[in-house]
Amino acid sequence: MRFTLALLLAPLCFAQLPAPNSMGVSMGHLHLNTTDLEAARRFWVDFLGASTVKLGPLDVYKFPNGLVMVRKAAVSGGSEGSAIDHAGFKVNDLDAFRAKAKAMGYREVKFNKETRQAFILNPDSMKVELTEDKSMDRPIVNHHIHWFDTAVLDTQAWYARMFGAKPGKRLKFEAADLPGVNLTFSPSERPTAPTRGRALDHIGFEIKGLEGFVKRLEAKGVKFDVPYRKLPELGISIAFFTDPWGAYVELTEGLNRL
Repeated sequence: MRFTLALLLAPLCFAQLPAPNSMGVSMGHLHLNTTDLEAARRFWVDFLGASTVKLGPLDVYKFPNGLVMVRKAAVSGGSEGSAIDHAGFKVNDLDAFRAKAKAMGYREVKFNKETRQAFILNPDSMKVELTEDKSMDRPIVNHHIHWFDTAVLDTQAWYARMFGAKPGKRLKFEAADLPGVNLTFSPSERPTAPTRGRALDHIGFEIKGLEGFVKRLEAKGVKFDVPYRKLPELGISIAFFTDPWGAYVELTEGLNRL
């Protein structure tokens, strides 16, 4: 137990983002709004154990297979009720993380003893799922992004067609895999709100050959909120669109060097 707690208390050093699939796509980042940057740092670093780097003015928290970015901004609501209900991580000792969450004052909104899953709220009411996998040799890794919408098969097929995600199942849920992340889709009885402006503002995929990829998406009918552009001061390129179910999505090239 002492060894496990030592792992949880120490920030971790991680490698780059995963290699892309055949369409040039891999997991990139989660981008959060927060009213309190220090409280956010405490959650992602002191609680979950991320290492920290900077991308310009942004705090970037590094986990295996994914990044979390945080900016100070107004928060219109938590993640629940939006197109993306929560993001999920795998952990190798759920009891230790649950005990630490309680000690640090974080609210656990759900715990499933049989499936070994716990849902914790961050300070801005973003829901974070922790699922136990005792076979892991690391305390925590990025795992999934969970959509709630009224057309899960359409969402699954759309991400397969646009990004090369491999359709399948995760537990009872429709899902699709990309390098570094599982995209999970659950039915919602009523329409969900767009993610933009909420605690989990948008998700990001890292793209090899972003400029050409954006052109191919445009040819398939995707309308970009922010067209392709280079940010030489940050060493990256970006583009933004909103998916048909309200998830705001950033495409990047260059974050794999962080």
